[in-house]
Amino acid sequence: MKYVLTAGLILLLAACSTSNDDQQAEGEITYVPIEINEATEASDELEAVVADQLEVPWSIEELDGTFYLTERAGTIVTIIDGEASRHEVQLEHPIHAEGEGGLMGLVLDPNFEQNKIAYVYHTYLENNEILNRIVRIEHADGKWTEREELLSGIPGGRTHNGGRLSIGPDGYLYATTGDAGIEELAQEPEQMAGVILRMGLDGSIPEDNPMSDSYVFSYGHRNPQGLTWLEDGTMYSSEHGPRGHDEINQIEPGNNYGWPTIIGDETGNGKEVSVFHSGSDTMAPSGMAAYDYSLYVAALRGAGVYRYDVQLDEIEKVLDGYGRIRDVKIIEDELYFITNNTDDRGTPMERDDKLIKVMLNEDLE
Repeated sequence: MKYVLTAGLILLLAACSTSNDDQQAEGEITYVPIEINEATEASDELEAVVADQLEVPWSIEELDGTFYLTERAGTIVTIIDGEASRHEVQLEHPIHAEGEGGLMGLVLDPNFEQNKIAYVYHTYLENNEILNRIVRIEHADGKWTEREELLSGIPGGRTHNGGRLSIGPDGYLYATTGDAGIEELAQEPEQMAGVILRMGLDGSIPEDNPMSDSYVFSYGHRNPQGLTWLEDGTMYSSEHGPRGHDEINQIEPGNNYGWPTIIGDETGNGKEVSVFHSGSDTMAPSGMAAYDYSLYVAALRGAGVYRYDVQLDEIEKVLDGYGRIRDVKIIEDELYFITNNTDDRGTPMERDDKLIKVMLNEDLE
């Protein structure tokens, strides 16, 4: 088991143009243009700023060159041919964006080009209790509107809400949930806290889920925030540990990943050991992407992108100098990532937050 982090490629942004001090008033809607810089080029055209002045972005989706980014306060930014617009998401339950909660996971329906349907994970309040829910939304007439609630009542809190959505190779919708700051819930899968969920795109429970009449696919997680699959279909998740001991786990149906009984490479009866853990160092891993049997992991506290080679069981930091990074996405030979320096835990740089593109050259592969 390796958990030594070695420094890799360091890329620094070129200076951006002067900032725009105009601020959007709270509650204003629904179609607010965002100023976009022309691509900021580094040497050999390895790097470009795709969009800037984002407001605590959380998730990246893309289809045919159009990007969709969630922002935690409750908006989705659309970027088409270098032009960006911000759209509010109209939901039956208002988004509760305090602490680590808000509008988080986003995934487009496989038929999005025709039906304009997507799925989101968000925090809300009910009887003064913080909860999370998964809903189907539709994009029409310049706005996003809730069409159907798939699941609600997922435990939430000011911290540890999980929130990642992804559609797996099997066509099912997967979601990560956190332990909501109540550790013992992760060992009570019926509570749906500290678990990975699996459901049909219509909200149904798949017949082959590992637990009868349950959405739960795996449990014993603390605050998982990344999901991805290798080329061979192997599933992985990233997870925040307690003051270090951040993890990358290979996910198998029905398995117990140990929190809070075990962490890192500790062992316990019937509990899975992580394939990688950070030891006493804190990465705070978030979104993940897979490419050529390596996992590219966004890191918040670790302030960079890490590449974990699954076959060699080695990890290295391949991007640095941008501050906190929330999510990553790989499209052909390009790596896209969003910074998260405006979330009150980072140090914002000029015109943060940003969606940035870098080429997957030999230094990043």
